Amino acid sequence: MELINFAFNMVKIKVVNTGHQPLPAYATQQSAGLDLRANLDESIVLRPMERRLVPTGLCIALPEGYEAQVRPRSGLALKHGITVLNTPGTIDADYRGEVMVLLVNFSQEDFIINDGERIAQLVVARYEQADFLSVEELDETERGAGGYGHTGVK
Repeated sequence: MELINFAFNMVKIKVVNTGHQPLPAYATQQSAGLDLRANLDESIVLRPMERRLVPTGLCIALPEGYEAQVRPRSGLALKHGITVLNTPGTIDADYRGEVMVLLVNFSQEDFIINDGERIAQLVVARYEQADFLSVEELDETERGAGGYGHTGVK
């Protein structure tokens, strides 16, 4: 069986790196997320149940029609109880400030965030904007208004 190597068009994103970390990079050829690193002058101690904005030193200009989603790193969540609080955090195409990561410590232990540590992932995605149309009623479906466990556990 022959493997096919597809060449993907890469979205061009302008970036100003005000910090001292390398630009975000994909860990593997098929990674969806780019690693974001903490850009710190000194380490941060994140206490249990504490939340902090962690700077990355990056300012980006996404093309119109794209967003960047800040997502947790699974290893930090599993091993240390560290996650992105507003996950996924959305960076809009017209935002030009520094990309910050809102981390929270759900463990019972202090967690030290060191300069250069990979703290989150950045996933770039296309999006569509919606135009809401006010109507008197919606079309019926088999599911209807059932939600929050309505379809069961099987």
